[in-house]
Amino acid sequence: MNLLKQTGVALFVLGAVIAAPAQAHHSFPATYFVDQSVTIEGTVVQFLFRNPHSFVHVLAPDKDGTMQRWAVEWGAGGALAQDNVSRDTLKPGDKVVIKGQPGRNAADHRIRMQAIEDKTANWKWAGTFG
Repeated sequence: MNLLKQTGVALFVLGAVIAAPAQAHHSFPATYFVDQSVTIEGTVVQFLFRNPHSFVHVLAPDKDGTMQRWAVEWGAGGALAQDNVSRDTLKPGDKVVIKGQPGRNAADHRIRMQAIEDKTANWKWAGTFG
């Protein structure tokens, strides 16, 4: 194989290797039922404002009424900052209502955020991230 073909093959492989994690990272349908929606109402336990995705941990009842700690996946800190969300926007003890896409494994108590209302601070957010 000549040098030009070898370089082309090497660049193709490198591109595939770099693109694969990015594609896998954004495969929300693998983790969430993107065609379904659930709503929980509870109390913020922790807000992790970070990249590549922020998380809101909420203590709220499941469908049987048993209190669970829910992990609600949200957008990246940088993207949320553009929507005026900061690490101080949500605080432990805040009462929230969250709507989102449920996780495929119900035992994980995971949700992908679609909307949040902080009843304590009288604040709302709705949108998408990807």
